Amino acid sequence: MREFLKNWSPRVETPDGLRQAGAMPYALVEGRMAFLLITSRRSGKWIFPKGAIEPGMTPWDSAALEALEEAGVSGTMGTEPVGSYRASLGNNGSTLVDVDLYPLRVTQQHENWLEQDERMRHWATLSEARRLLADRSLSRLAALLHARHEADGIR
Repeated sequence: MREFLKNWSPRVETPDGLRQAGAMPYALVEGRMAFLLITSRRSGKWIFPKGAIEPGMTPWDSAALEALEEAGVSGTMGTEPVGSYRASLGNNGSTLVDVDLYPLRVTQQHENWLEQDERMRHWATLSEARRLLADRSLSRLAALLHARHEADGIR
């Protein structure tokens, strides 16, 4: 049933308190886009940083904070989401939330960060990211950002 609901609509209506924001950290290296993936604490699957929207913060500022805490990176955060995807919360995964994913062009990778002992991080090209990302929606969003940059000729 969860798989059906995941693909049924491009956007799920979630209560404001459950909507989340995430960052899609990327860098351009020698003309190629690379994405920074992290492992989730619960399952160890490869994901992008995400979390609750902090009170008094914009969704993109909350996403930037998640990227700093979970992946140890900072940079230029976009204010328009690449798109959104559904994620499950809690131990049994019964609560579904919408996560808006904002692009983060990484300018600094920190040696030490808050969750460094709880997660791994890994830079990947689009093809490797598509293989590693646990959720197909995340793969599609990474491909969308990659295509936008290719179309804009950003190198």
